Amino acid sequence: MQTGISTGCFYPMLTEDSIHTLTSLGFRLFEIFFNSFSELEPDYLDRLRQFLERHKGRVVSIHPFLSSFESFLLFSGYERRFRDGVNFYGKFFRAAQRIGADKVILHGLTTNYPSTITDSEYCRRFRILQERAACYGVTLLQENVCNFRSRELSFIRTMKEQLPTHAAFVLDIKQALRSELDPLTVAQTMGSRLRHIHVSDTTKEQRCVLPGCGCYDYRPLLQYLQQIHYEGDWMIEVYRSSFDHTQELVQAHQFMNTLLCQFE
Repeated sequence: MQTGISTGCFYPMLTEDSIHTLTSLGFRLFEIFFNSFSELEPDYLDRLRQFLERHKGRVVSIHPFLSSFESFLLFSGYERRFRDGVNFYGKFFRAAQRIGADKVILHGLTTNYPSTITDSEYCRRFRILQERAACYGVTLLQENVCNFRSRELSFIRTMKEQLPTHAAFVLDIKQALRSELDPLTVAQTMGSRLRHIHVSDTTKEQRCVLPGCGCYDYRPLLQYLQQIHYEGDWMIEVYRSSFDHTQELVQAHQFMNTLLCQFE
């Protein structure tokens, strides 16, 4: 297990500026949150990859900027729009491949969208997306997100049951807490299909602070991950309002590295 960081921590800073800033702070493992269509163009991706190669950086995952639009694009009752959406998401899969990432994050269907899609139909569509992702050597990961269908443990169980070889998940600690769930329980529900973790901390006043700045006890979660032989990474992912100075990110990184070393 290694600790990396999401460029989303600096949103709305330009994506390339976020990478440059994080690299200057000593980070070398990244999740890139793409924020616009032009960032999926080959020239932009090649410049980003070349910069990372020069600085020995590595991208393991990408996060599409269309998360809030996925309900309408991928999980409405209009089948043709879903088919077109699969083709469009191919751009994200290609982008991941081009910069060396092997994971793409999906939020999925929000509970606020008036969709008639059943869980079984959702799984069918997820499988189609997963199969398209596989064409690029990429794995699509379902994230647990508050106010999305994926916040429900029963939904995660359904995905595992109906997609025994296609379901794959990312655990987001802050989203679990916002959903009034214990992150450990969410991880246990995802089980061996857990591939990636978005890490943050929490206090009584704030659901999302930097690792080491709150009161969350990571040890039971780490012990469980040892049991299932988790081989993914931990990506620090907080909001820009979660810290005042960039040095706090470095301290959070050091905290996580020290913690993970205890469980190697």
